[in-house]
Amino acid sequence: MQGNKIKVLIVEDNHMNKILVREMLTLNGYEIFEAKSGTEALKMLTAARPDIILMDLHLPEMDGITATRIIKSEERNKSIPVLALTASAMKGEEDKILNKGFDGYVAKPIEMKKLLEAITQSLTKVAGA
Repeated sequence: MQGNKIKVLIVEDNHMNKILVREMLTLNGYEIFEAKSGTEALKMLTAARPDIILMDLHLPEMDGITATRIIKSEERNKSIPVLALTASAMKGEEDKILNKGFDGYVAKPIEMKKLLEAITQSLTKVAGA
């Protein structure tokens, strides 16, 4: 993590969700980058290297699952944790999401405490690896 701020890439097409997550994270000292599709997120990874990615599952152009698969297949991006942002928080969904290549997930509606805990846990795992 270069510099002193943790860089978070938010990939979310819903304007209100994006504003909510951006505000929560900015208030907690994170540096934010935003993309509104999986395709846009992949383009951004060539220019900026986030410390963690928050990926909505249902996106235009390319969904979050496909984008995550591509991100994780590239050697330079493999170690970047990708957390799914999803409204699918039913029992059993977590395993399905993790089996698709995500490092964790945050259920919508997003609660600040759970979001911050998920980010901290994922970054701790990477630092300990």
